[in-house]
Amino acid sequence: MRNLLIIPAVLLALTLNSGCQPQESTDAGEETGLSEMDSLLAKYTTVRLTTDLSKLSDNEKKMIPLLIEAAQLMDECFWYEAYGDKEALLGSIEDEATRRFAQINYGPWDRLGGDAPFIEGVGPKPLGANFYPTDMTKEEFEAADLPDKASLYTFLMRNENGDLLTVPYHQQFAAKVTKAADLLEAASELAVDSGLKHYLKLRAEALRTDEYRLSDFAWMDMKTNTVDVVIGPIETYEDKLFGYKAAHEAYVLVKDQDWSARLAKYASVLPELQKGIPVPDQYKQEKPGADADLNAYDVVYYAGDCNSGSKTIAINLPNDEEVQLEKGTRRLQLKNAMRAKFDKILAPIAE
Repeated sequence: MRNLLIIPAVLLALTLNSGCQPQESTDAGEETGLSEMDSLLAKYTTVRLTTDLSKLSDNEKKMIPLLIEAAQLMDECFWYEAYGDKEALLGSIEDEATRRFAQINYGPWDRLGGDAPFIEGVGPKPLGANFYPTDMTKEEFEAADLPDKASLYTFLMRNENGDLLTVPYHQQFAAKVTKAADLLEAASELAVDSGLKHYLKLRAEALRTDEYRLSDFAWMDMKTNTVDVVIGPIETYEDKLFGYKAAHEAYVLVKDQDWSARLAKYASVLPELQKGIPVPDQYKQEKPGADADLNAYDVVYYAGDCNSGSKTIAINLPNDEEVQLEKGTRRLQLKNAMRAKFDKILAPIAE
């Protein structure tokens, strides 16, 4: 689950496109003297993502490029999920500003403008993005005898006869997820922290098989790592047709151990806080896992779904309810993204 900074104003997008990334901040083009496309781009600003690398060991520093390379493959997967053929789209756009805006939005639709198309001749964005055939009706989907049609990790496509079929992510993206898995395993060989090493190996296997639960448990079990990566098909917001399909994304993270220690006390009181919620006891049957925690991180790379349009400043994962009930969730506060939104949005508003 992504926690976005929500303030009742139109000035709240911050895109941080990979190592350096773009935030919404201006009025319409006619009021600023900008062209229509320049005014759309002016919603975003570039922010450099940084962290204190002096706190990392030599091996941890070597892990970062491997994790970023794996994240970049998630970016390619998400392009396909959100739109389809990235190269065909970008290659068809002559104007550099329009091409840049398409890169920010992972397609020809303005994510901060109700998914309105900004390229001539492009129609409305399909509700199901590229997870389903654009001509598929809900009735056809519901009638299809396909056991895994509602899986988080399958595409719906048509065979040569026009009938619906399912294609698992690990088959559709075989080359990409295999390479990403290899990179995670290479990073695991550098990891000194045993929990991180175990998680990276399990996450690599999850990318190859679309079986993520064991790696989610391992992610919740690791507590002492400084380098972290959230990677794979995770959130379902891109699927506005049914909300079934998870989209690929990645965050490469560096944990702030000092701030995380300060926040730890809040996670420890979650069960007691739940007891005090003023609702009938029947609504308090699900107990938060005892291993739930709250930590502070610097994000050094966004890729895929989490890099499209505006940027999140916090993450609450995993989404798997069985893992949540047994282990709780981890709340990741992204310090440098919070600082960027404060500096680039809130402070100028206050001034």
